[in-house]
Amino acid sequence: MSLNMWSTASSRRKRILSIIAVFIVAFIITVIGSLTPTSPQQAKDISNSLNQTINAMKQNDTLLPYIFGNNLMICLLMFVPVIGPILGLYIMFDTGVGLGALSVTTGIPVIVGLAVTFIPIGIIEFTAYSTAMAESVWLFRRFLQGRGLRELKNASLFVSFCAVVLILGATVETALISIGG
Repeated sequence: MSLNMWSTASSRRKRILSIIAVFIVAFIITVIGSLTPTSPQQAKDISNSLNQTINAMKQNDTLLPYIFGNNLMICLLMFVPVIGPILGLYIMFDTGVGLGALSVTTGIPVIVGLAVTFIPIGIIEFTAYSTAMAESVWLFRRFLQGRGLRELKNASLFVSFCAVVLILGATVETALISIGG
């Protein structure tokens, strides 16, 4: 039944389903990363490194462009056929490890830390990342079919979409960091 649904679905619906599937996989990989044990010293090192970066960017008043630029660079890498999704899922795992480490250092349960971070920032950013990784697969598939150049038009639209989503995410993240101290 599900295979029939895929074969009869429009290209737009297939893309949406692809993005949703990648979103779910990316979320699961992030959760696995957050549950990966880290020593108290590793957790402290990760937390200190993150706090130093945030404090330096706040002092220079460059936190928003830093977050946006970092996330956009990561997202653009995820568009690369074949390599993009592999790199993207590794980044999602590493993000989870970082979130788990922050939870350890703050004494907040990992699930609570994930929920607080994922809503709304993670949802916004993962939407862009999932779109990029799904489009990477579409690009690869279309190039194999000899229709890659036409798919580049879609990829350009998705890059623009992701940039807008990530600037929104960076704005929200910067506001939340500023509120939090």
